Amino acid sequence: MKQIHTYSAKETTYCGKSFASNLIGGDVVLLEGALGGGKTTFIKGILNGLGIKAKVLSPTFTLIREYSSVKLHVYHMDLYRIDIGAIFELGTEDFLYAKSSIALIEWGEKIEACLSSYIKIEFSILGENKRQINFSSKGYSGRKILS
Repeated sequence: MKQIHTYSAKETTYCGKSFASNLIGGDVVLLEGALGGGKTTFIKGILNGLGIKAKVLSPTFTLIREYSSVKLHVYHMDLYRIDIGAIFELGTEDFLYAKSSIALIEWGEKIEACLSSYIKIEFSILGENKRQINFSSKGYSGRKILS
């Protein structure tokens, strides 16, 4: 596991942008933590790092937002309002592990037990602007995804 601290939304965004350089098609990224913990801010950085300049909004009410870059298609999902049974009724498995896309899943703990591999990013609020971000993975032993 790797751990970092950020002290502003700008730093959290930059961290996401740096993290994006490690992503390849087929990656599934689970983002976990309290409301306001920095998940969507981190995703803004990932999308920026992938060259996507679109306005990034949390898909809390739409469930899935799609973005495209030159190299990858990105599915940004928010499972906050969904129960585990409904997750797969939506066809979520169609968005996972495709070689031409990555899946970024907020509230990923709801689906974690059903996945064979993923990168997990956990956000903890330590103060008004301070965040602790923990990185771990399952099934990525051959890649230095957390470096």
